[in-house]
Amino acid sequence: MSALDVPPLGRVATFSGGIARIPHLATLLDATEIVSRPVSARGVDAVVGWGRKPNTRIGRRFAKRHDVPFITLEDGFLRSVELGVAGAPPLSITVDPLGAHYDATRPSAIELALEEDEVDEASRDRAAACMARMREADLAKYNHAPGIDLGPRSRERVLVVDQTATDLSITLGRCAPGGFSAMLRAALAEHPDAEVLVKIHPDVLHATSGKRGNLTHLRDPRVRLLTEPCSPMSLLRQVDRVYVMSSLTGLEALIAGCEVTCFASPFYAGWGLTDDRGVVPKTRRRRRTLEELYAIAYLRYARYVDPETGERAEAEDVIEHLARQREAGAAQAGRRLIAVGFSRWKQGFVPAFLRGPGTRIEFVPSVDAAERALASGDGTLVTWGARRAETAEALGEARGAPVWRMEDGFLRSVGLGTDLHAPASLVLDTRGLYYDPSRPSDLEHLLAHAEFDDDELARAAALRRRVVAGRLSKYNVGRSRALDAPEDRRLALVVGQVQTDESIRRGTLDVRTNEGLLVAAREAAPDAWLVYKPHPDVVSGNRARHLSVERAREIADAVVTDVSLADALDAADEVHTMTSLVGFEALLRELPVHVYGQPFYAGWGLTIDRHPHPRRTRRRTLDELVAATLLRYPRYVHPASRAYSTPERIVEHLCSAPRPSELERTWVGRQLRKVQNLAREVVRSAS
Repeated sequence: MSALDVPPLGRVATFSGGIARIPHLATLLDATEIVSRPVSARGVDAVVGWGRKPNTRIGRRFAKRHDVPFITLEDGFLRSVELGVAGAPPLSITVDPLGAHYDATRPSAIELALEEDEVDEASRDRAAACMARMREADLAKYNHAPGIDLGPRSRERVLVVDQTATDLSITLGRCAPGGFSAMLRAALAEHPDAEVLVKIHPDVLHATSGKRGNLTHLRDPRVRLLTEPCSPMSLLRQVDRVYVMSSLTGLEALIAGCEVTCFASPFYAGWGLTDDRGVVPKTRRRRRTLEELYAIAYLRYARYVDPETGERAEAEDVIEHLARQREAGAAQAGRRLIAVGFSRWKQGFVPAFLRGPGTRIEFVPSVDAAERALASGDGTLVTWGARRAETAEALGEARGAPVWRMEDGFLRSVGLGTDLHAPASLVLDTRGLYYDPSRPSDLEHLLAHAEFDDDELARAAALRRRVVAGRLSKYNVGRSRALDAPEDRRLALVVGQVQTDESIRRGTLDVRTNEGLLVAAREAAPDAWLVYKPHPDVVSGNRARHLSVERAREIADAVVTDVSLADALDAADEVHTMTSLVGFEALLRELPVHVYGQPFYAGWGLTIDRHPHPRRTRRRTLDELVAATLLRYPRYVHPASRAYSTPERIVEHLCSAPRPSELERTWVGRQLRKVQNLAREVVRSAS
């Protein structure tokens, strides 16, 4: 039995409010219940506290008095994107029934496991793969900072790692008094011709932490202080040797392939992997490979939670989650984003779609305010929709500032945007807008030029099948019921739109109204059973009804307002649309689609086009269209984690969420619905 084998803890007590607020703590502990500050030990199976902090004394005394185990918790080694001092909850914790991993003055579970446990080949292979992925994705304990470029290297580079002055791992890690100064002097003396860098701890750099370091006051002409947050892995790739006291950066340096000197006794020292200058416990006799050390520390000792499902996860799952945050945020890493004219409601959810390492977001009310903001420094303008983008583009051209355009994605939400349901996907386009065919967009560029390998196409095909099986659309509203139609007539579904929509103004030529669409569809399919489905925003009363139901019935054979889009598409033999996204959703179901405008999915050989687009000459398969449109182009943010997610995870969320069936409500009912959704979004943003 390993020292790391902690049985399910049952009913767990804590005397720390901070611990009690950790999301999914019971799951991480295999506990049935978390009890905060109990007055009685009745039913309490264990007590947990954070590390060796003084505030654990109450819990330790309670556990000793009532003869129940005290379990030490600490941050895991792949903790989160943002810092703990910034309020980010941990995605990983360590659970130690003996001590704390940084306390070299007494045994800990990880120290015993490193001395006693065997690591099989499969675990070593997992460890090697995880370390490679960490290096590839620039991952470390915290992952909020942008990469750093130290410039060309003409001589050896040595990194000295500072820590916060009050870090318990310094004293409990057997750091000698004056140890940090001695460590820096050693680095300078042992590498007289090297460039010596000092990395300040990210908590010290954080504006509100109030923490101080050990080396920030030192000045030496050979020493370069790194005073801006930077990704540890990107830094470690550019140095040759690393000096640490007890910082986890030393272990990350080993993962990065650096030589490491330790001046104290962190848990990874003493196993033959580091140059040890501190007093290492004599119990650390065994030689370990880096893969074995990683397997025990990251794969066995640390516990992980999936931030989207709240279920236990493996290290690989959290690695991919953290990698996704860095990769999805890479485009705006280190940028100052000036978001122009976003409503207060949008300001609640938009930042989650713009997060990136070192990204700063400023909301300004107007283009004039954006101009004033640009006068104080460089920035990238972010706008919503087409009309504001035009004036922002003129400002961007004058100021040399890029302009990015934001819009709803294609798997948006359960509920209408006009009812203030926050989106699960948005797009951010650096070239244009996907619904404006007058100029290329990033999506059109993808469809015109991108290549997709077999794995990506297989993923696109699987996603398409899941969307269809899950009966998903953009908004996922409407009552589920069969659509009545004669069995001997081909059913042609005509999809209404909001006539003031920018996609109609910019993406149509001769057919520009719902009535005109119905007339054109009747001409194209004179023998079909013509079914007209108005846009849900019109049915709900949130948008004007430019075509009366009575007039629609004069042209169509039926008008349906209370049938879900999935049911309507199930019944349809073909679809007629100007520019509606429903045309794309019909293609997912492999239906013939007649297009009277020039939406993004037209012109690639998959639709019957009234007006072929002269720029779109490449023929695409359906799965290539899906790969570009649903895999590469949008950004997805999961409502549970408020972090970047995958389209597959968003599809599962949309499939499991209850769907509103009633669209037609009174004015009062519509306003109440909006207030409820707005309040929900405010609470989510605050948390």
